Amino acid sequence: MFLAASLLTQVLLASSITGSPIEVRDSLITIPLTRRLKFSNGTINLSQHDNARMAAFRNYNTRRQYIDAIPVSNVYYGYNIAVDVGSPPTTYNLAIDTGSSITWLRNSAYVQTVTSVNTHKRVRQAYGYDSDYDNDGDGDDDGDNDDDEGDDDDDDDDDDDEGDKVYVKGTIWNDTVTLGGWLTVIEFPLTIAEIVKGLGEDEIGVLGLGPRTLSLGALIDEPHRMIPTITDYLYNQGRIDQHIVGVFFQPTTTEADSLSGELSFGGPDKTKCIGNIVYTRVTTIPITSNYWGINQKITYGSTEILGTTAGIIDSGAPFLYIASDAFEQYQTATGGIHDEITGLLTITLTQYMALQNLNFHIEGQIFSLNRNAQIWPRPLNYELHENADLNAIYLIVKDIGTRSGTGEDFNLGYVFLQRFYTVFDSSSSPGRVGFAKTLFTDITTHL
Repeated sequence: MFLAASLLTQVLLASSITGSPIEVRDSLITIPLTRRLKFSNGTINLSQHDNARMAAFRNYNTRRQYIDAIPVSNVYYGYNIAVDVGSPPTTYNLAIDTGSSITWLRNSAYVQTVTSVNTHKRVRQAYGYDSDYDNDGDGDDDGDNDDDEGDDDDDDDDDDDEGDKVYVKGTIWNDTVTLGGWLTVIEFPLTIAEIVKGLGEDEIGVLGLGPRTLSLGALIDEPHRMIPTITDYLYNQGRIDQHIVGVFFQPTTTEADSLSGELSFGGPDKTKCIGNIVYTRVTTIPITSNYWGINQKITYGSTEILGTTAGIIDSGAPFLYIASDAFEQYQTATGGIHDEITGLLTITLTQYMALQNLNFHIEGQIFSLNRNAQIWPRPLNYELHENADLNAIYLIVKDIGTRSGTGEDFNLGYVFLQRFYTVFDSSSSPGRVGFAKTLFTDITTHL
């Protein structure tokens, strides 16, 4: 490393709708973060788009070069980060997604400057990994992006065979990218998307924080090569001294909430944690191992509903998903009734008061969602669907769509990250994920 001293660079994201001035405090950099709430044709249908995201996992095909995978458009609930691109810079609000690794912008929004360089490398973004590709160390993960330029023909743009899939297709441009008005990397590979299919027009782009292996197969002419992530570049250009991202979100109960969220690059922000951070290695189970995937057991109260198995941590998914057989047990235990409008389970106030903790057993430690953490914030019921019952109590646990044993048996989405500080550490292979309680783990504001 070329750092004069060890540096923990923290990018704090304040979730005020109006934002706040950038503040530099020692090594602490604060930038505004806009809470995401997307509309489709003037109405809200979070659950419908969420179902499409989960369907991408069920349709995962390890034998094809360009696979169905997580459709980024379905990040309907979460946070945007303000990212400056170019010189002079243009600021873009990008969705934060730990379930994908490529950073992309719409071509219609991208402003070219003196730092913008077209590499002519064509990309079809398919957030996933093809088992036909080996991770043998020859991926482009050195942060230099100095490969020979690819061919810029447009033969790959024939999308007649793509059906109704959701995908992004475009060209990599190297450009200067700045987080927080200060944390800068140069020659970063941005995918500038000329074709954006199945995504709303308000989706300007995504900042992918998933492992770089998710980009295998995305480079059309070099499918065996990986596209470096923003964290790769920060590390390899000496901006941070640990290959780590920490994520902190506070539970939200009103549209006007100015509660803060935070990303920390270079290490965890332990001031947000209560007690120690518990780390677990990324799972070795195929497919899941290419995401931020872990092994864990789930119990409801003292009853095991899902034995030790693999799944992922995904900030782009709004709910919490478990295998069908585990979900059936959870539904029986809670007495929840399926709501056709939202796709969620509903319960009465009496049933709410009887809810037991939903426990996640990780490395011998238990991380529990209390009854309040298991329900959608009732003041925000209108975000679920335009016809949602504003007085109903909706559970945030959903059926992932397949029975246990697939290796993709749970997905801990945004609602889980709101309750636990989460660390994504790529410092060593195969990587690890850490969890810690926060001041907001046990709050009871959702009812």
